[in-house]
Amino acid sequence: MKKSKEELIKISKQIRQDIIEMLTASGSGHPGGSLSATDIVTTLFFNELNINPENPKDENRDRFVLSKGHAAPVLYSALARRGYFDPKELTTLRKLGSKLQGHPNMNDVPGVDMSTGSLGQGTSAAVGMALAAKLDKKSYRVYAVLGDGELEEGQIWEAAMSAAHYKLDNLTIFIDFNGLQIDGDITKVMNPSPIDKKFEAFGWNVITIDGHNYDEILESIESAKKYKDKPTAILCNTVKGKGVSFMENEASWHGTAPNREECEKAIKELGGDR
Repeated sequence: MKKSKEELIKISKQIRQDIIEMLTASGSGHPGGSLSATDIVTTLFFNELNINPENPKDENRDRFVLSKGHAAPVLYSALARRGYFDPKELTTLRKLGSKLQGHPNMNDVPGVDMSTGSLGQGTSAAVGMALAAKLDKKSYRVYAVLGDGELEEGQIWEAAMSAAHYKLDNLTIFIDFNGLQIDGDITKVMNPSPIDKKFEAFGWNVITIDGHNYDEILESIESAKKYKDKPTAILCNTVKGKGVSFMENEASWHGTAPNREECEKAIKELGGDR
């Protein structure tokens, strides 16, 4: 059942709180890119993806690939809140013996369609899934979330070329364009801009949106489903650390976990009560 925009916003606040809580409990992880991708992931898991927690391996389900695997906290929260496992498990993130490790593992976590972490590779997997659907004459769609710094990986562009060549109009990727990576401003590390023009040159349909505006996210997904003979890249302008004032637009929060005091401050900002 699809959620209203108001319900999606409420769920996104819960997911952001989960991200902060689990990273505080683990003492390590990646808050910045998890928070920037939250609204995209929330929309997909609670409004768009044809999935069933009671049958996570359904051959006809839509597929989701978190190509930027270090943002695993946002995926874990979405899966837990969608019913794939008990949300109480979230605080076991990165702990010895937990299935919720620093990067998603499809062999251990129900609902994870692809193990990711080595940047650039998840997109190739998503292309393979979309091509398989075409060859098998299946109607499922494939969605992937990429980091903007990840675009510095050459494999991304090999995958982009393949997707266009095979006219994979059942593939939609979201580029979490928050402008920052672990070493700082992406334009100073290895500038991938103009991202939209590059994907267009590789033969993709490109849509540019505000990655925190639910109306725009929803409209872009519908537009992508109607577009034929080309894969779609949705370039999402986002804010790293979105929702937590002291994390927003700060590259230092790419891979730094909050302490308890910072956690309490963040949860309060997000409207929660720790």
